[in-house]
Amino acid sequence: MIQRLLVSKRLKQVRLLVCDVDGVLTDGGLNYDESGRVVKRFDVRDGLAIRMLQRAGIEVAFLSGGRSGAIEQRARHLDIRHCLVGVGDKLSALQDLLHQLGLEPQHTAFIGDDLNDLTVRPAVGLLVSPANGARGLRRQADLVLRRNGGDGAVRELAEHLLKQHGHWQTLNREGWRDLNS
Repeated sequence: MIQRLLVSKRLKQVRLLVCDVDGVLTDGGLNYDESGRVVKRFDVRDGLAIRMLQRAGIEVAFLSGGRSGAIEQRARHLDIRHCLVGVGDKLSALQDLLHQLGLEPQHTAFIGDDLNDLTVRPAVGLLVSPANGARGLRRQADLVLRRNGGDGAVRELAEHLLKQHGHWQTLNREGWRDLNS
């Protein structure tokens, strides 16, 4: 019960959601086309969730060690202003982003799926893992979701955030009136 109250308090403080990409916004698999290019699959429910968060005033950023045109294309499609790809030091990149946005760690949530995502812990108020995140990350996460990465995990987290920020009931009552993603 105490843990749930602590997570609720932290969710209320979030003004920036930072998402790892592979294994969070995708299922982590690598599909190749005939030309040898990597093709990624993104969940449309996660995209709509990102739009709802943006409308609610919560900034969303992508932070990925990977680099592919698909990540940048998805970011453009969702009007993500901060798409950091090919990042070797996620903590440093996240700290730079927080400085640029004038935000403190307690205003930041990060969702990642593997051990390299643990490094951001000092720069976030809320560390989140999808259900299928690496065991070491799940053990240290403040919140472990029920959904897997690439299968609505970001949507689930967005619903938690929107509830704590007072937007979810209105969305459930009136629906969504903008572009789907």
